[in-house]
Formats: sequence, C-alpha cells, structure tokens
Amino acid sequence: MATYAKEKMFYISFGFWLILGVECYTGGSKHVLTIKPGGSVTIPCHYDEKNPPQKKYWYSEIDNFRNYTNTIEENLSVIDHPDHSLFTVTMRNLQNNQTGHYYCSVETEGNSTVTYELYLQVQSAPDVSVVNSSVSGHEGGNVSVQCFYSSGYQKKLKQWCRYKDQGCYTEGRTDTSQNPSVQISDDGRSSFTVLMTGLRLSDSGWYWCSAGDQQVPVQLTVTEAEPVNGATDNPRDSSGPENMNKNITEGSEGQKIDHLSVWLPVSAALLLLLILVAVFTWRWKQQDKHQNRERNDSRTTDAIYSKPEEDPVIYNTINDERSNEPPAGRTIYSTVAPH
Repeated sequence: MATYAKEKMFYISFGFWLILGVECYTGGSKHVLTIKPGGSVTIPCHYDEKNPPQKKYWYSEIDNFRNYTNTIEENLSVIDHPDHSLFTVTMRNLQNNQTGHYYCSVETEGNSTVTYELYLQVQSAPDVSVVNSSVSGHEGGNVSVQCFYSSGYQKKLKQWCRYKDQGCYTEGRTDTSQNPSVQISDDGRSSFTVLMTGLRLSDSGWYWCSAGDQQVPVQLTVTEAEPVNGATDNPRDSSGPENMNKNITEGSEGQKIDHLSVWLPVSAALLLLLILVAVFTWRWKQQDKHQNRERNDSRTTDAIYSKPEEDPVIYNTINDERSNEPPAGRTIYSTVAPH
C-alpha cells in the first residue's frame, strides 16, 4: 500500500506534464476506456529508449498486484518489446469486477515511475470503439480508421492521438499546426473517420481515437512501398535529379526482367515443339525403313523357299507320213524323254 501511495503521489506531479506536439495533452483521468464483457484490449506502455528501465510492470489498483514483463497467463499477457521501447499489456475475457484504475510503471535504480494511467470500465455498450484495432498500409499510401461513439458523445471533441509523444490531431482544426496528411471527418451522429495520407515508415506505432474522455487504442503498421516495374514507388526517393540516372537504370533492368519473363516460357515452348517434331520425324523414318526391309525380306524368302514347279513334259511329234505303209497290225514305238 505504501508503494502504491508513492506511485500515486508521483503520478500527480507526472500527470500534468506538458508535451510539445501538434496538440498539447495532459495525463490524468482523461484516459478512459470502455470494453464490453468478455472483450479484450491491448494497451501499449512506452518507456525511455535512451535510458531503458530495469523493470517494467502493469499495476492493478483493484488488487494492488504487479505483473512484470514477460508474464503470460490465461487472460493476461505482459510482453516487452525493447526494439520499440515499449511493452504491451493484453487483457482478455474482461468482466465487470475488473473495472478500475491500471498503471504502466517502470523501475529505475529502485524508483518507480508511472508512465501511463488508464481507467478501464467494463460495460455492455462501449462509449468509443473501432472495428479493427490493428491496421496497416504501404509507405506513401493511405489508411483510414473509423471510430464509433455513443449518442452521449456526439458533441464531444474528437481526436486522433499518438501514444509515444501524446501528440493529437483534432477534428475541425484548420491552423498550420495540424499535419495536412491527417484528416478527421465527423458525421455528427455515431462515428468519425481518420484518414492518413502519404504514410511514412516512422508513422508506425500506437494511436488512440477519442471522443471526450473516452478513447480506444489502435495499432498502425507501415511497410515499405512495393516496387513497380523495378522502379522505386517512393516519391521522396525518386523525385530528385540525383536519382534520375538510378531510376532510369532500374527501369531498364525492370524492362529486361519483364522481357525475360515473357520470352523464357515462349522459347521453352518452341524448343519443346521442335523436339517433338524431330522425334516424330525420326520415328516415321524408322518405321518406313522397317517396312521396306520387311518387303525385301519377303521377296527373298519367296525366291529361295518357293516350291519349284513340276518339270514340264515335252511331247515329241511323231511324223507318221512315210513312203511305205507299215505292215498291218505292226506297232511302232517312240521314246519320249524330258527336255
């Protein structure tokens, strides 16, 4: 209890710090989040990247319990992300008895510091909500987030804020302090839309959309732009004259790659067709040669093994014309021999 009192006292002085940004934002009880029973939420807790704390934990005022980083339970996870100088707290299957104050806290040389305070309220109808708590886009592209609010917040101030520096963009503001790449439009009934254009990799991070004192966290992930025809799609990298030759070279390489990708399959198909024609022609010649050989073999066999014809019988003509008639009753024989 003494520890909590120390943390609370520090928070009172911490809660009114002034952070320079698009809008100045103060801490305190303005961080209010409503979640329906059985729902889940992920809260980002940032810390100093130049002087990382020794310990980070999620503190619950309800049971005065600390959950240090890399704690994974059934309905609670506290995970450290040192590469991004933050740890995330995920609460699942929330129930009414979990309504209360929660704190992101860190310890450095034995001193505890509250970096973020949240009042979490579990109720059947959230006052502010989003369809997707995680959105993504490509570098140079656009992304939009639709935030819904209840009827009691129609006339409340609508904002889009970043957790890391607590800089906020306000609906309806037109002064030069506002970033023109962030536009907020309110339909005046139940939702407002945040449109971010010309995304940069540095825009990645955690944001919240708020109506009055109600807010809901949203994670934005910006990935590198996808190259088109081998050339960079980032106008910041390609618009300068110093990159003109590079872009021309990359464009030529891209065209070569495109040509190769077209001609390689065509060449392979033509080569396969030529091989098939050659194989067919060769087989046809072989078959024709085989048939000629069979015909020749058939003639030779007939000539050798054919059955000889019967010997011809040559008859000799007997000339019966004689000068003298033979005696009556006398027979004259003639020899008939094969030719």
